[in-house]
Amino acid sequence: MGAAIVWFRRDLRLADHAALNAALAYSERVVPLYVHAPDEEAPWAPGAASRWWLHHSLAALEAALAARGATLVLRSGPSLDALLEVAAASGATRIYWNRGYEPAVVARDTRLKAALREHGLGAESLPGNLLFEPWTVQSGAGEPYRVFTPFWRACQPRLGTLAPPTPVPTAIPPAAGAPASLPLAALGLLPRLRWDRGLATAWTPGEAGATARLAAFAAAGLAGYADDRNRPDLAGCSRLSPHLHFGEISPRRLLAGIRQASPADPGNGLAAGAEAFVRQLMWRDFAHHVLYHFPHTAGQPLDARFADFAWREDPAALAAWQHGATGIPLVDAGMRELWHSGYMHNRVRMLVASLLTKNLGIDWRHGARWFHDTLVDADLANNTLGWQWTAGCGADAAPYYRVFNATLQAERFDPRRDYLRRWLPELRRLPDEWLHRPFAAPAAVLAAAGVALGRGYPHPIVDLRLSRERALTAWRQARAAR
Repeated sequence: MGAAIVWFRRDLRLADHAALNAALAYSERVVPLYVHAPDEEAPWAPGAASRWWLHHSLAALEAALAARGATLVLRSGPSLDALLEVAAASGATRIYWNRGYEPAVVARDTRLKAALREHGLGAESLPGNLLFEPWTVQSGAGEPYRVFTPFWRACQPRLGTLAPPTPVPTAIPPAAGAPASLPLAALGLLPRLRWDRGLATAWTPGEAGATARLAAFAAAGLAGYADDRNRPDLAGCSRLSPHLHFGEISPRRLLAGIRQASPADPGNGLAAGAEAFVRQLMWRDFAHHVLYHFPHTAGQPLDARFADFAWREDPAALAAWQHGATGIPLVDAGMRELWHSGYMHNRVRMLVASLLTKNLGIDWRHGARWFHDTLVDADLANNTLGWQWTAGCGADAAPYYRVFNATLQAERFDPRRDYLRRWLPELRRLPDEWLHRPFAAPAAVLAAAGVALGRGYPHPIVDLRLSRERALTAWRQARAAR
């Protein structure tokens, strides 16, 4: 019996790894392989922040495999060439991998599986990155879901039927003859200019980092998650999204950890915090469900009425939005948090997206592309669903008349203005009453706080009230067009 290749992709872990388990069941000799082939994910190749995370996650995976006797082989693409080369060198007869669901990945994997079989190799893809495969959840009419609530109702009873996560193998026997690996640095994932210091401070990529993050969240954040997750001034979010995106923890293992930390009450089910978190985990499944069944939505609106929508072209406004210089404090704080840490609080993501698409009237795809490049959790399915939800043109979209007001949102969700003061130090001396709306503050208040609008902090680039009315008119016209 020949060796087996485990093709690691966006599943950089050892626990609950279906492809690794299948390879170990098939052969006593296993070749762990990672192939860096970003062109095969075009037009959504990993952005700069994702590449930074990938470098450190691969380093962690290398160390974890070495501790169990195996060596991670690194290769550059094309993937088919790398797989054939490593198979020939190691005597591997079968190749296993966990599935991806992005349109380019699905198309690539379909071609690649056929090509490998033509070369006499066994090729098997397995589930492991979602709780439910997209084609296993259908409406009563046999159609994919486009609205989350019925999708959630269909999946919720099945959560209890999921198999428990599998543990990390105690040993992974190496295959003789596996080719030498490229050095990790040869993949060129780290930036040449060291803009990544904020990311290094904020995150610990790798499976051990994911396990530690889950433990910390379960101990300190889960109980209050239902309410605190809406507060950017609090540490109320799990911050597990990049670990999930890179597969450093499986959703099944995450679900089991949440259940263990919040045991079910026979009469009432999970506690409120755990229930809210599981619901958010299922939003992730829903995002992949929609992208899989409607692959055009990565670049086109799901709602065809918006295919020819008259988006504004305003490069100056887009640049101001990207760099946290809109003059709308909560939006600017979020965009600066993103640039510094590769992350943005989920509620603030909705607010900055609403300002770009509704108030500024700029195409949601510009925002999606910026997020894809700057987020460490830049998941194509989640990113697409979120942007189209806010823009009102996607699955389960926000009502067209919902235009978030960042000033009112700051009053409600950053009541002590802690989030604003952290990311907008030039405004921190303003009283709470004016910090979230310096453009309305009396001149004497601004002077006392050392704030000079137009110099130290910009004037607003858009009037929130007037632009809301313009947006409502435009969205009504779009909805009535067909």
